[in-house]
Amino acid sequence: MSGRPPVIGLAGGIGAGKSAVAAILADLGAVVSDSDADARAVLAESDVIETVRSWWGGDVITPDGVVDRAAVARRVFIDPAERARLEALVHPRIHARRRARFEAAPASTRAFVIDAPLLFEAGLDSECEAVIFIDAPREVRLARVARDRGWTEAELDRREAAQWPIQRKRERATEIIENTQDDDPTLATRVAATFDRLLNPR
Repeated sequence: MSGRPPVIGLAGGIGAGKSAVAAILADLGAVVSDSDADARAVLAESDVIETVRSWWGGDVITPDGVVDRAAVARRVFIDPAERARLEALVHPRIHARRRARFEAAPASTRAFVIDAPLLFEAGLDSECEAVIFIDAPREVRLARVARDRGWTEAELDRREAAQWPIQRKRERATEIIENTQDDDPTLATRVAATFDRLLNPR
């Protein structure tokens, strides 16, 4: 790899625990770009709020004047054209935030990490030297999103239908890390071993 830190992508099914792995990588000296967090920030920008309001009306704006992400999701996950329109508005801004974060990274940075739900779908894997796939059985992922996000099984199915199949993502990954148990005491050790292997290929 050239003089810059390598770029590592994180992929996995919804609820697999990419954020937990990203947090461990940050502790190990990586600078993490969290696309979900950046998307929330972008949707809070005043001109984006007004654009979304002009498209879909006040029903997708909360009484506080911010974008109702759940209401937007109900629209875009049943209409690919509307989803594409939203992505065309939001994704360039997310990419700009990622670039700025990486450019401002300290010299001690060991790696850049892209944590993005649509890593493969958006072609971001082409920017990565490696991709780690976080794996967990569907029943575990469903339990997590039901607990943490209040989703039903139908909602998980609807969201996953808009993404690549799990097996296709798994096959495209460089490394696979199992994350089948919440608060797994071995996860940090296994992530550290994978990180070391990627930074110091034998």
